[in-house]
Amino acid sequence: MLVDASTPVRVIKFRSETDEVANLQDSVATEEPLEIRLSYDDGSSRQVQNVAVTMRTPGHDNELAVGFLYTEGIIQNAADVLSAEHCFIACSENRENVIQVDMSEGIMPNLQKSERNFYTTSSCGVCGKSSINAIRTVSSYTDLADSDYVSADILYSLPEKLLAHQAVFASTGGLHASALFSLSGELLIVREDVGRHNALDKLIGASLLMNDLPLTQKLLLLSGRISFELVQKAAMAGIRIIAAIGAPSSLAIQLAQEFNITLVGFLRQQRLNIYSAEHRISIS
Repeated sequence: MLVDASTPVRVIKFRSETDEVANLQDSVATEEPLEIRLSYDDGSSRQVQNVAVTMRTPGHDNELAVGFLYTEGIIQNAADVLSAEHCFIACSENRENVIQVDMSEGIMPNLQKSERNFYTTSSCGVCGKSSINAIRTVSSYTDLADSDYVSADILYSLPEKLLAHQAVFASTGGLHASALFSLSGELLIVREDVGRHNALDKLIGASLLMNDLPLTQKLLLLSGRISFELVQKAAMAGIRIIAAIGAPSSLAIQLAQEFNITLVGFLRQQRLNIYSAEHRISIS
């Protein structure tokens, strides 16, 4: 469950058709910074390094941190992580907005894998990358047996199932969601955040901590548009079918084609567009 996912605000609502003016209390999605710190043994002493600051909706912060480190290629699996907790002891201020991931003994993080600057916005998880080649992180799961198939009828049913589990979105209208479904349409995990890349990192982080990677025989549903980075993160987790209510970008389609990922956009009102690897979807 999200913590402080919505914030009450005063708002003046105006409706031109009736000239009605109302001064009300409303709810908006909470956005706060999260600093991700990494603690590891370099062979001589324990080091603590600030890895990133991302603007996020509070809640599932340990999953966000672990998912971010995994999709950036900094950690390889759940065994690399000893713990991921808010920094309550070493931090005197804003402790709830600082999370420290402690690496297991003998595990060195691949910090050279990430060329991200220490700040990313909630809307663009790629900001700070030095070049597009730096974010073409290679997935460990590209050579697995491919037997993921889903019917169009199952896909048509997913947006309504997702919306029924977006309680905070219902009250604020301001959160993105990433949802993991079985190929039969069973909802498995939902994560929400003001940042679409954060929502997916939370979902992948939760799966990693449950030792559920790779996410084969499952499909990913995104509540908005499909960006390049979301396809890259899905590829890192072994996801082969991505569907979204919104549109894909040109680079998202290009990367999906490179990784042989089925990419579906504009999934709404019994309609869908297939942009790559259409062999995994049964239309009839």
